[in-house]
Amino acid sequence: MSKPENPFARGYHDFEIRRVVVISYDDRHPQTFLPLHPSQAHLTDDKVAFQACVFNDDFALITEGQSVASELDALCGGSGTVQAVFHSVYGRTVERGFIHVGDSYTLEAAQEVVRNLRFETGFYSRCWEISSAHVTEEASRYLAELADLATPTRFLFIAFRIPYSPAIGVKLYCTPWTDENLQMVDGTTAERLRQEHRKKGMPECLVEVLHLAALADVRMLVFDADAPVLDGLPLYDW
Repeated sequence: MSKPENPFARGYHDFEIRRVVVISYDDRHPQTFLPLHPSQAHLTDDKVAFQACVFNDDFALITEGQSVASELDALCGGSGTVQAVFHSVYGRTVERGFIHVGDSYTLEAAQEVVRNLRFETGFYSRCWEISSAHVTEEASRYLAELADLATPTRFLFIAFRIPYSPAIGVKLYCTPWTDENLQMVDGTTAERLRQEHRKKGMPECLVEVLHLAALADVRMLVFDADAPVLDGLPLYDW
């Protein structure tokens, strides 16, 4: 059974730009896309495009106008010509991991793509308002009690009331709640944090919503009866 998607997940993060060469080597075979060997990473695009090369399954080496070490040449069983140079943009998503986003013909164009995708004005889509029907009435009362008291520090969030409104807000800390990030900032894991929440009596539906939001790097989450429902989250009758 496939893992359900996280409805809070939006956009890409942890971008990388990788330069690859497009090699034509045989009329009977398609083009191949490979990175240059690290020893030739200093070569500018114009020193790479339309040049003769050798390659293997892992890298290519420009031979035209370049000195190639014999031990590296011996590793390459193919030869051809570089038809183009691409700067490929890769990004990480919550659901699908590290994926190929697209290609640009110049490094500057690829950097512009990354700049636009990052929303560098700062905190795009990190504040959500969703229907309070996504948690049970018991969970809503539990959250309200936390808002009226001091939320335990080990929870990695605080609950608060919004003046003149029945809505309850939650500010999440140390996001995203992945094992890697939580281990680095708080010395714990996502599963241990879940257990900490459960030990304190938090209803399971609230545990699930908060952890999905925090995994998607949401920082502010507001539960309001008048807010729209979020497709992909369960609904509960009160």
